[in-house]
Amino acid sequence: MDRTTYLLIGILVFVLMLLGSAVGYVVIEGWAFTDALYMTVITLSTVGYGEVQRLSQTGRMFTMVVILLGVGFAFYLAGSIIRFMVEGRIREIMGRRKLERKISSQKGHYIICGYGRVGSAVCDTLLSKRLDIVVIERDPDRVSKLNEQNILHVEGDATDEKNLVAAGVERARGMVAALKTDSDNVYVTLSTRELSPDLFIMARAGEEQAERKMLAAGASKVVCPYRMGAARMAQSILSPTVTDFLELTLMDATRDIQMEEVPVDPSSKLINIALRDSGIRQELDLIIVAVKKAAGDMLFNPSSQTELEAGDTVITIGETEHLERLRRLLNPENQEA
Repeated sequence: MDRTTYLLIGILVFVLMLLGSAVGYVVIEGWAFTDALYMTVITLSTVGYGEVQRLSQTGRMFTMVVILLGVGFAFYLAGSIIRFMVEGRIREIMGRRKLERKISSQKGHYIICGYGRVGSAVCDTLLSKRLDIVVIERDPDRVSKLNEQNILHVEGDATDEKNLVAAGVERARGMVAALKTDSDNVYVTLSTRELSPDLFIMARAGEEQAERKMLAAGASKVVCPYRMGAARMAQSILSPTVTDFLELTLMDATRDIQMEEVPVDPSSKLINIALRDSGIRQELDLIIVAVKKAAGDMLFNPSSQTELEAGDTVITIGETEHLERLRRLLNPENQEA
């Protein structure tokens, strides 16, 4: 049993002792229950008010037993309650400091502002990819869920710059603004961009007209979940097979087939080598859907003569194991780190 259970049992025993002693005075002295209970309380509390009524010899013997057993247990229970409160506070402080140390050691992580429906879904996806995240949330109920799931978090308002700093915004790889209102997301985007000019910022927009404001505030990309949901529903009607395929490759984590994007690091040995000579399609059995060039151009279904360059991003579909091998080929230094 944990300490809380022991404490509750102790309180129950004390209450039963209190009532039992009062019943004892009723039986021995014939007092009213209120007088008997009052006598028991002043005896156990050692206030020294004196006897409620004159006690018989048997009553005095009973009182001595109550003092020896009850007073000692009362002091023990009071000490246990104080120790429980103090130790609980200490554990809370130590747990918070441990959490802060873990957050301060994070680098290249993602900060999620808000753990609502959108924010929690983003967290689940990033965690499924074994990426490091830190959540900023102020709602006590959601903070409790974060504690239960052992997710690193900062308790507070994401619109407060000190909480962004506490989450390691200067060391982060990206930030997702998924707060409830567009105004809060705009403010968080402004604050984050000021603190970290080069950080990738993804912002959630509830209204289409808010997208322009968020981009002006410094968001790298703005997503409107309602519009995306509507487009997905329409696509499911028009092209159900295509939709099933995209869900299979993008959202079904239980499947071994995934669609990933892999950046090409300058340290890769495949730079300036044509796809037909790279072995990506032949040896890794991967489908190259597109190559996004460093300049921003997108090459769909690139030809076998397409050469990879530093800064390119390869979008490919295949088994998880083969995708991991491709990451090691295109990002050898990052894999070693």
